[in-house]
Amino acid sequence: MKNIIIKTEVPGPKSREIAQKREKYVASALDSLAPFYIAKGEGAVIEDVDGNKFLDFTGGWGCLVVGYSPKKVVDAVKEQVENYIHTDFTATPYEPYAELAKMIVEKTPGNFEKQVIFLNSGAEAVENAVKIARGTTRRKGVIVFDKAFHGRTLLTMTMTHRAMPYKYNFGTASDVYRLPSPNPHRNKYTPHDFERLLLDTACPEDVAAVVIEPVQGEGGFNVPPQEFIEEIRRVTEKYGILFVADEVQSGYGRTGKFFAIENWGVAPDLITLGKSIAAGFPLSAVVGNKKYFDALPKGSIGSTFGGNPVACAAGIEVIKMIDEQKLLDRAIQLGKIIRKRFDEMQKKYPVIKEIRGIGAMCAIEFIKDREKWEPDPDTCGKVIQESLKNGLLLAGAGLHKNIIRLLVPLVITEEQLNEGLDVLDKAIETVTKG
Repeated sequence: MKNIIIKTEVPGPKSREIAQKREKYVASALDSLAPFYIAKGEGAVIEDVDGNKFLDFTGGWGCLVVGYSPKKVVDAVKEQVENYIHTDFTATPYEPYAELAKMIVEKTPGNFEKQVIFLNSGAEAVENAVKIARGTTRRKGVIVFDKAFHGRTLLTMTMTHRAMPYKYNFGTASDVYRLPSPNPHRNKYTPHDFERLLLDTACPEDVAAVVIEPVQGEGGFNVPPQEFIEEIRRVTEKYGILFVADEVQSGYGRTGKFFAIENWGVAPDLITLGKSIAAGFPLSAVVGNKKYFDALPKGSIGSTFGGNPVACAAGIEVIKMIDEQKLLDRAIQLGKIIRKRFDEMQKKYPVIKEIRGIGAMCAIEFIKDREKWEPDPDTCGKVIQESLKNGLLLAGAGLHKNIIRLLVPLVITEEQLNEGLDVLDKAIETVTKG
């Protein structure tokens, strides 16, 4: 191993000391994948407080498309902090907000004028996209899909599919309707059934928005057919419904396009962004057709910390890095390597039943029974833990927790990628043959 270096037992003594503080003072409902505590990170490598080094294929759940602490982002943040840390844009506006908005608009698909509002989290972006849709259409209904993840606020938690642990006993919001997605293993639903199912579920004159992840994140990197996205666009235009693409996880280059929706050649009315937008600083956005923002009263949307100038300074450098380092092309190349290795693993391990994704956004699904397509969360969980024990952090996914998804930084080296995939390969072998 060249990047993974394990010097102590994991967690080490310093991590165990911090864990005691956490146990006493940090909300116990929070859960962490890693049992150790990070001291620093660079690119795809993190070092814990005991000096152990790990490869991180989770990217902080998808927040680090340009990796840990890229120098250009760090330098820009330092410069911004020395000038001023914060003021609310609606009190005293500042250029980084406008500049980042301009850069995002220039990359957004659609032959129409566009504008941006910045917020703090992905859930907040989705919630504001729904507010914009409701405000402009004067309708309340929201259409979402099975296996979707849209956030943890009351509204976005309702829009999210998985009940435990995200919904627990927290209650739900009204006017949210869930439709199935085409799934060759679960249903015979075709893309052209979408309009019928919509009409069977809700009155279209009551529906403000259809919200869909172009590639589902938490749902397991499910990729809808070309005809399905095209049909959603046709139907939403027919009934005056806004088409909202939730790109909080799939955006910013992971699929080889800046926006994942570009893979379908479709322009949504609104797009939500988050996670990797500012290299880990809390920042999210809604970008879309200017006419929908123009239709809202002044002050009807906003956020005290949304578009913080430090986060915007980081966001400007993220887009520059994507362009200068050609990270969209890099995502395609990384995806080819991942797909080749996953294909090899699937041939060796019958428990891997499906490989899917676009570009570097790839996942494998563990299945017990192919005929019944019975999920195998036990094997998946053991593989994640075995990989962690050997220096690789992996993200699980799926409604049944039987999927491993890769959220690698696009700046990862091929050596690091292959080293991590070696660990994953060995972990599957150990778990399935041990």
